[in-house]
Amino acid sequence: MTTIPLTRRGAEKLKEELLRLKTVERHAVIQAIAEARAQGDLSENAEYDAAKDKQGFIEGRILELEGKLAAAQVIDPAALDAGGKVVFGATVDLEDEASGQAVTYQIVGDDEADLKQGLISISSPIARAMIGKEAGDLAEVKAPGGIKRYEIVGVRYV
Repeated sequence: MTTIPLTRRGAEKLKEELLRLKTVERHAVIQAIAEARAQGDLSENAEYDAAKDKQGFIEGRILELEGKLAAAQVIDPAALDAGGKVVFGATVDLEDEASGQAVTYQIVGDDEADLKQGLISISSPIARAMIGKEAGDLAEVKAPGGIKRYEIVGVRYV
């Protein structure tokens, strides 16, 4: 079975979603199905069909989350000692070679990536270009507009 890398924060978010689905959403949809059944003829009952569809989605998401958490390899970035190299969980300060614009990204799992918060997926092109490099190295990223070069200014494990 393939392991799924997650930061501690990402694993907690998935656990919270799983708990909410099991304790709140599942019970709400069961109640909605019961109310729709009470209305009588199920063959033309749109509320019943919608509730059953939502129940299918919720149960599928519960199974997906349980599978991901079972296969998760939780990594605490603060406990890493990668000798200054860019690895999963590292926070990397970059400078665009062309524009001089500075950006900071943390490399996280696919499920926790959020570019607005500076969290990029381990499978993204920029993260793949940085893995194994250290401060002072250049990372070349193939972008739709051509190759972009970033200088790695700093690597932190927080």
